[in-house]
Amino acid sequence: MPTIYEYFGIIIRFHSDDHEPIHIHALYDDNIVKVSLYVKNGAISKITYSNLRGKFAPNKLNDLKIFIDKYKYQIVLKWTEFYEWNKKVKKVLITKKIK
Repeated sequence: MPTIYEYFGIIIRFHSDDHEPIHIHALYDDNIVKVSLYVKNGAISKITYSNLRGKFAPNKLNDLKIFIDKYKYQIVLKWTEFYEWNKKVKKVLITKKIK
């Protein structure tokens, strides 16, 4: 399960043998949110958030949504590199607050 990003304590991962739609698992403390990105005609048409375990605090969920909005196309690219091109993806540590 590669970690692709870390943003102020939120760990963003792919599962190593995953499926479409493109999605990530965001972990914070013992809570997990699944974020699905639906791509249609080369553009992201919809993003959904589902609690898998526990529930993010409202401020952390807001941080996650801001992060996803900024990095959504990079996530899709990393998904493509990892699952379709069998490339390793490196974890990126984001230390600057996204506004």
